[in-house]
Amino acid sequence: LINNCPTKIDAVESYGSKLLVGCSDGSLRIYGPDSSIADQSPPFDSLALRKKPYALERTVAWFSKKALLSMKVLESRGLLLSLSESIAFHRLPNFETIVVIAKAKGANVYSWDDRRGFLCFARQKRVCIFRHDEFGVPDTVKSISWSGENICVGARTDYMILNATNGALSEVFSSGKIAPPLVVPLPSGELILGKENIGVLVDQNGKLVQAGRICWSEAPIAVVIQKPYAIALSPRRVEIRSLRVPYPLIQTIVLHDACHLIKSNNAIVVASNNSVYGLFPVPPGAQIVQLTASGEFEEALALCKLLPPKDADLRAARERSIHTRYAHYLFENGCYEEAMEHFLASQVDITYVLSLYPSIVLPKTTTIPKPEKLMDLSPDDSSGLSDDLETLLPQPSESDENAAFEFKKTSHNTLMALIKYLQKKGYNIVEKAAAEGMEEVVLDAIGDNFTSARSKKSNKRHGNVPINSAARDMAAILDTALLQALLLTGQPSAALELLNGLNYCDVKICEELLQNGNHYAALLELYKSNSMHRESLKLLHQLAEESKRNQSHAWEFGPEAIIEYLKPLCGTDPMLVLEFSLFVLENRPTQTIELFLSGNIPADMVNAYLKQHAPNMQGRYLELMLAMNENRISANLQNEMVQISLSEVREWYSELSAQQMWDEKAYSPTRKKLLSALESISGYNPEALLEHLPPDALFEERAILFGKMNQHELALSLYVHKLHVPELALAYCDRVYDSAVHRLPVKSSGNLYLTLLQIYLNPRKTTKYFENSIMNLVSSPNPSTQKVSSVASLKSKVGRKEIGPSNTDTTIEESSEEGGSTIMFDQVLDLLSRRWDRINGAYALKILPRETKLQNLLPFLGPLVKKSSEAFRNSSVIKSLRQTENLQVKDELYNQRKATVKISRDSTCSLCDKKIGTSVFAIYPNGKTLAHFVCFRDSQNKKGVTRGSLLKKR
Repeated sequence: LINNCPTKIDAVESYGSKLLVGCSDGSLRIYGPDSSIADQSPPFDSLALRKKPYALERTVAWFSKKALLSMKVLESRGLLLSLSESIAFHRLPNFETIVVIAKAKGANVYSWDDRRGFLCFARQKRVCIFRHDEFGVPDTVKSISWSGENICVGARTDYMILNATNGALSEVFSSGKIAPPLVVPLPSGELILGKENIGVLVDQNGKLVQAGRICWSEAPIAVVIQKPYAIALSPRRVEIRSLRVPYPLIQTIVLHDACHLIKSNNAIVVASNNSVYGLFPVPPGAQIVQLTASGEFEEALALCKLLPPKDADLRAARERSIHTRYAHYLFENGCYEEAMEHFLASQVDITYVLSLYPSIVLPKTTTIPKPEKLMDLSPDDSSGLSDDLETLLPQPSESDENAAFEFKKTSHNTLMALIKYLQKKGYNIVEKAAAEGMEEVVLDAIGDNFTSARSKKSNKRHGNVPINSAARDMAAILDTALLQALLLTGQPSAALELLNGLNYCDVKICEELLQNGNHYAALLELYKSNSMHRESLKLLHQLAEESKRNQSHAWEFGPEAIIEYLKPLCGTDPMLVLEFSLFVLENRPTQTIELFLSGNIPADMVNAYLKQHAPNMQGRYLELMLAMNENRISANLQNEMVQISLSEVREWYSELSAQQMWDEKAYSPTRKKLLSALESISGYNPEALLEHLPPDALFEERAILFGKMNQHELALSLYVHKLHVPELALAYCDRVYDSAVHRLPVKSSGNLYLTLLQIYLNPRKTTKYFENSIMNLVSSPNPSTQKVSSVASLKSKVGRKEIGPSNTDTTIEESSEEGGSTIMFDQVLDLLSRRWDRINGAYALKILPRETKLQNLLPFLGPLVKKSSEAFRNSSVIKSLRQTENLQVKDELYNQRKATVKISRDSTCSLCDKKIGTSVFAIYPNGKTLAHFVCFRDSQNKKGVTRGSLLKKR
């Protein structure tokens, strides 16, 4: 820029497009671009340095009395700061001196804080701040710089951090003995401190920065920073290094006798004794191309950040291109995770990355285009885009076990890197696909005509998906590839977790892969997430059968797993639940019935399905339903359940009868179940069941049915004369009495014991009557006729045998007609002694035979008479107590009626307000209000007249 300056150059600075040169004679020479020579630089800012020789424009003589040590242009304030025998401020562009800091006389270094407008300088062993503060330091200061709110001082032997507020010093480390100390601030706020030929990086507090070491070729005289480079000046060269770890050497420029180094707007200015050079940076775009071509991808990416904001699109495109090429370079050199990080930053399509993995099968879609190759890739480089995992890696021979192990390890590492890449990409892709699906659901819900008119394809899980749904197609590719990578790297639990959440895995590809690997839990989740419930249940049924045979997967795929799977389907697909509940109904009947109940599946539907497909389980289902909740079963189902049990008992009876082994007192589990059902439930039709009973067997069942029809005499006759178990007859009477005692008077419900007593007293007559009734029921061909005739006959018979005062004589005569020899006297006495408190004693004595001895009736009459005596005595006591209570009430009434009223001279009439005196008076019922009798009488007469007049008006 400047050659053969006539005077030695002591300091140099740039001001816009001009150069300020301070010479040893105290003059300031201003140089500008030579207008007569063509400009070789591209069209830059008019205030930037030019790539052309400079010519002298002006000389300011006697600018300083002594040689200038340094200058600095303060562009934000339009000032020039100069250091000579003192520090002076000059106004630009005329360079007149504004002020000279007298206290800065003898200063040798300074540092300007442009943000706050603070100036600090060092004078011998003093550091001063132009505010004005002054602090002492241990040694002469050779270099100084602001460090945030502090000042970093490079003394002759040590570096120190000086607190600008209180002057506190903290030592950093020794500055070395060969080279002078050097403090260089970085744009990040950190500092570079020179020690010999090493630049040590520290933070604003002087603490070492990890991996902060810049090794120069030799100890530098000066260092300036122009991102992303650090430029160091030594006596023989200018050395340029990157500011990125490990601070590699970028360029070396040989310049002998250079002694000054400054930074301008667009260049680095280097000055020797008589010349000034400008170091202009190569344009960032050209640097990026060169660095990318030479494989310096990190440096190229760092330079991309320096492109101007107006070129944001170009910068983004270049960064994506560099990231992609860098990713291929790393992938080919075995740095798979780092390669995936750069693929992620390049924002290439995931199919671009998956093309490197031939083992990953992708779903065929019509909306995902093939990945385009980058424009700036050379033919040699573009071939790497189609390289896959196996072609990039050396194929081992079968005999080389070590090579095979390394190949397997490398394949595993590549897939692990792919998994991390897909997981990072997955969130945005799946979220976008889900949002697209939600938007379609909303449009369908509000009846959007355009949406309904679009062509759609079926998707079982995610509803109707448009053919051009690129988001969901991309999500399907991603999830399908991720699932395969997880399985290939031996992570079935992670694959299961993927399928548990929202996913878009391709069913066909993943199904085959999971089946081949026996990953049944993941396969079930795949079916479930795609609403393929039939396939899931088939697989569960198959696994349950296998586990039943060989006891494998018993805890995971047993009947309980099928039940848990069926629970949410009860409300949406009850027929599917019924179809696949047969297996669990056989193995876990109680849990299956609970499933039907919790799922609110109609019992009629369940019963009809079982009746058609599993009749052997129908009865079991109805029994369990009834045991859990009788109200959930209709009368028809209750009747059908009893019919099923009765049919089973009849088959059992027929088999034993054919073998002549039938015993009326034999009880199989089925018969016990039938008797319990007949006794406990009430929704069936007893008349319809009677015609299905054999006439010569199953008398206990018949007795229960007669009891349900309120034909108590027939039921008791069966217990006594057919079953010959008086205990059952007594238990029957107790059961009827206990159920009726809360609804009927005790006297009417107690007549049943008298009926049983009469059966014991007239066994022949009741047996004959029972047989005639049964014959009438069996011989009647029409059920309706049978019911009417049987009920009519029973009512007539029972009506003639009612126990009561009106027919007592008739009953006694019938008893005598039969004769005493057939009376079941022991049972009569047993009944009277055990149920004396439930039997009308007077009526019972009337129907007993006249020859009955009182001694035998002692167990009956003893407690009865005792109870009657106690009742009489208790009634007498109660009567006496009530009479006493009546007298007490009357006495209290008389006391209340004894009212005393005191009339004084001040007592007045409540009607006329005059004193009562000795006049006749009346007292109102409250006992306090007084009135003259005459006034009271007049007021009563007025009320009567008023009422009469009102009546007349009406």
